[in-house]
Amino acid sequence: MLLGSSPKILHHKKFFMHPDSTDKKILALLQENAQLTIKEIAGKINLSVTPVHERIRKLEREGYIDRYVCLLNRRKLGKSLIVYCHITLDKQRKESFEEFNRAISEMSEVMECSVVSGNFDYMLKVMVADSEEYNQFYQFKLSALSSVLHISSYFVISEIKHTTEISVQ
Repeated sequence: MLLGSSPKILHHKKFFMHPDSTDKKILALLQENAQLTIKEIAGKINLSVTPVHERIRKLEREGYIDRYVCLLNRRKLGKSLIVYCHITLDKQRKESFEEFNRAISEMSEVMECSVVSGNFDYMLKVMVADSEEYNQFYQFKLSALSSVLHISSYFVISEIKHTTEISVQ
């Protein structure tokens, strides 16, 4: 050992692997269609079934695949109106944020809720059938929260792009 040097200490950490190009192809295919069989995926990326199955399981274990879902057609289900809401809380206190977070988590109309920087505190994506349903949501749920000071609503006229796919390339 050199003077002044110390032995390397090995820490027991969980190391995550980084997906290689084959893993990324698998992820892209599953994002496009999670119902693909392992055999179909193997055929599309020119691998045999066993390594594809092992790679998928590893991607699931490592958390790259969070879950498998079915995307529904909101219009077929009568949810044709999307509204983005900018929310400002009355006080910048932990209690106000906690109350708002708890309440929003229970509102089925809210599809997304993010804390943001800027002139307001939260941005919501709300999905409802029509403006009447939004008005009910606004009056009896959202504005009924004591921590809410101001709400600005923006009605979506037309969606230009809507995707759930994350670029993995």
